[in-house]
Amino acid sequence: MRLPGELDTQLQRDAGINLFEYMIMAALSLRPERRLRMSLLAAISEGSLPRLSQAIGRLEKRGWVRRSPDPEDGRYTLAILTDEGLDKVVATAPGHVAEVRRLVFDPLTKAQPRQLHDICGRIMRTIDPDGPYPGVRPY
Repeated sequence: MRLPGELDTQLQRDAGINLFEYMIMAALSLRPERRLRMSLLAAISEGSLPRLSQAIGRLEKRGWVRRSPDPEDGRYTLAILTDEGLDKVVATAPGHVAEVRRLVFDPLTKAQPRQLHDICGRIMRTIDPDGPYPGVRPY
């Protein structure tokens, strides 16, 4: 429960964004054309649509994300990472990765990261055997 708070503190201190906002932008940065439907992005980021919408609004004001109707189905809205948003992710990632390494991986023995991966996978499959978004992020 404390790990997300520590990661959030580092991101706010060093990059001026919170963990949820960073995870949104990072998820978009990994997708083709840096875009996702808001509903799928909410599932990936483990946030509700209202929470996601509020965060996207903050990111839009900073010019890092924009919204657009989905050209394949106008009932959906796309969140799109802008070039400036990608620059922010690229600039923020090294500090975030260093903090994750420091807090999570540095204290582990050489064998423990694989064990942690296996344990987390078992827990996730128990919590949600099919996953909320099959094919998007394997457990």
